[in-house]
Order: sequence, then structure tokens, then C-alpha cells
Amino acid sequence: MLLTGSDCTAQAASKTVILATTTSTQDSGLLDVLVPMFEKESGYVVKTVSVGTGQALALGGRGEADVVLVHAPEAEKRYLAEGTLINRRLVMHNDFIIVGPPADPARIRGLRKAGNAFRTIAETKAPFVSRGDNSGTHILEKRVWEQAGIEPKGGWYLQSGQGMGQTLGITSEKRAYTLVDRGTFLAFAKRVQLTVLVEKDSSLLNIYHVMEVSPARFPKVNGAGGKAFADFVVSPKGHDVIKTFGVDKFGEPLFFPDAGKREEELDR
Repeated sequence: MLLTGSDCTAQAASKTVILATTTSTQDSGLLDVLVPMFEKESGYVVKTVSVGTGQALALGGRGEADVVLVHAPEAEKRYLAEGTLINRRLVMHNDFIIVGPPADPARIRGLRKAGNAFRTIAETKAPFVSRGDNSGTHILEKRVWEQAGIEPKGGWYLQSGQGMGQTLGITSEKRAYTLVDRGTFLAFAKRVQLTVLVEKDSSLLNIYHVMEVSPARFPKVNGAGGKAFADFVVSPKGHDVIKTFGVDKFGEPLFFPDAGKREEELDR
């Protein structure tokens, strides 16, 4: 039987999985390992759209992706409630840290709470670079400012509108401070003149979930492909990749796998 042009297009589309994800999974290099392994095992081809978590969720919420891998738990729950995204599963976590110039002009080094560090940065008007893009990182940053009782504004507060990798580059050039997930910072540490100044605040836990886009709401999405990718990242093989990723290069893992766990079981 000969396939028509439209049949061929549909068949090709059924083997393509559109993954909407945060820049941290791309910038850290994790997807460079996970995606080829999934493609080899499944026969699917993954088209990755790496944007801020807010944009990734919006793409999924409009049916413009098949699966999302993101890190903004409160925002994720809104899409689940509307029914556009389904089957939310815990994948992994790491943590956020505050980095800045080694000289640390604001003197925040060693502070135990991110809110105290942010308040000191604002009081000293030391330059701070925000992603300003409604990403998971930006959402958390805004929450820390709110907890600190600060509305950041003025010449010292800069917004990059860029992903985490580019934001780190700008922060380094400006000798500024920023909030970053540990995985991306470790991946970029040798390219920037920044150091870890505040870490291990329990409020800075960085949790990633995978969710499928609902075929019931969006009949044209590749539901089978999206589910296959989601299943893979929480499978034992995906778990093993996440568990060891970064150890050989950085001496420590960039992420900690959490498939099968509940959020309340994570170290805080």
C-alpha cells in the first residue's frame, strides 16, 4: 500500500516527541545524555524546546508540546488542575545557591538564609542579576525577595531575560550576584568568575517533575510518545543516568534521582 503525503507526514510526526523543558536541564548537559539514550531505545526522535519553566508549562498548556520536564511545583499544580497536563511524577532534585564575585562586596558569604542574603544585597545596592523570565528560578527568586520584605528595583537590580547559562555570564561580567541551580552552576563554573556564597537553605530545594500533555484535551499531541519519554526518565535506566551524571567531571552529581518518592520525603 502506497502512503500519501499526508500519511507520511502523520507517520513522521508520530515518531517525533516535543519536549518542553527548563534551560537548566539543557545547560547542565543532562539532556545530552538522556535524550540520545531514549531515542536509541524507543525509536522516537526528540525535539527539545528549552525555555524558562513558565514558558515550558505554557507550551504544554496550549498543546504545543507532548511532554514537559520542569521545576516550579506550585505553577505545575495549576496546569494539573485545569487538566491540560497529566500524570505528574517526581523525577529528581538538586538545590539553588546564591553565587557572586569572590570578593563578595555585600558580605553575604556564609549566611544561612537566602532571605537575609537578599536583604543585605539590597541594602548595599550590590548588583544582582535576575533572569526576569518567569522561569522556575525566577519564580523562586521572587518568593525569596517577598519573604525578605524587599521589592527589588533600582539600578542595582538587573534583569537578563535570558536562560541560566547566559545569566551566569552576565553576572560574572557585572561582578554581580544571582540565584542559580547547583547543576547549571557546576556546569559553568570554569567559565565564570563566580563562587558559591550561600547554600543549604532548606527553602532552596529545586524539585523537577515530568508531566504529559493531555491527549484528551489536545487530540493532535503525541500522547504515546510523551508518555514513553516520561516513563523513561523515571525508569531504572533514567534513574541510573541521573544518579551518576556529573560525577566524573565535577566530582559530585548535578542531580539526585527521586523516581517513586514523594516530595515530603526529600531532604530539606
